[in-house]
Amino acid sequence: MATNILTFSNHNLELDSKKIQDSLVGLRQQLNPSSLAGLSQLERQQLRETYKAEYGEDLTSHFQRYYNEEDDGLKSSSMKCSLCALSLWILDPHERDAVVAREALQQDEINFKALVEIFVGRKSSHVLLITQAYHKRFRRLLDQDIINLDPPSPFQKILVALAASHKAHEADVSQHISKCDARRLYETGEGSLGAADEAVVLEILSKRSIPQLKLTFSSYKRIYGHDYTKAIKRGEYGQFGEALTVVVKCIYNPACYYAKLLHRSMKGGRRGIETLARTLISRVEVDMDDINNVFKEKYGKDLTHFLHEAIPSGHYRDFLVTLATRCNTIFSFCI
Repeated sequence: MATNILTFSNHNLELDSKKIQDSLVGLRQQLNPSSLAGLSQLERQQLRETYKAEYGEDLTSHFQRYYNEEDDGLKSSSMKCSLCALSLWILDPHERDAVVAREALQQDEINFKALVEIFVGRKSSHVLLITQAYHKRFRRLLDQDIINLDPPSPFQKILVALAASHKAHEADVSQHISKCDARRLYETGEGSLGAADEAVVLEILSKRSIPQLKLTFSSYKRIYGHDYTKAIKRGEYGQFGEALTVVVKCIYNPACYYAKLLHRSMKGGRRGIETLARTLISRVEVDMDDINNVFKEKYGKDLTHFLHEAIPSGHYRDFLVTLATRCNTIFSFCI
């Protein structure tokens, strides 16, 4: 079967859209999802707009429709996974996070880590766009959906605090505040005689920006000689401590956090594979180089080596490998 190659140095978005349309309508095997993994955010936006103008359907909805259709041949192939991932990849980042948040909340076992990654890994301006996109798409309030979770969870308390921090914090970071907050965390945790005071921790999380919190955890290590996560283990935090540890690791050293998450997800069955795709898609234009460096340092081999071992050969693996190895160059769009 012939393969058509279209480079994005000279855009022909109408032709690009037609190739995608032809590849999905009766000729699905010709679609090479990895080609789309090389598109920048602007290119994806332009392609989505052009496809909508040409065919009257949102491209993400088009991918999702073919994913959902009753076609056993499609569902048994890597193309099914690819279409699901592509429907996320084509979305604008804030729309994507809104969809991920909704899916996380609707799962039988709520995916709190996915929600933490959104509230920790995004700027406040982006979080505002996420909440707006969430309301527009689902006619619901993200903050309220988190507050109304039942049964209550320690993650729930922390997420509510982080949501508040994006609305209330000061933009600048302060060494003085970081030292004061580090001392308060110590005094209510490993430095206290009784159980740790969750209220103090939640107050700090709700009033400080993510960069300020990162500086606080750095100050904690400098003042007391070890990471705050070790302090959590020593303090009497219970289940709250387990949730807090996830949040602190995600804030303090995101590259290490995501390297461990990717490694763990490749051994975690279906949900692990979903986590793998979501993580690569969300970090590819943020800190993928840092994650790759940490991954190789921790596990002795490149991330791509583990992807080839964990994912069966096919379009889906090619798509993930392309995301994991992206660099800031002009990519080819191959269908």
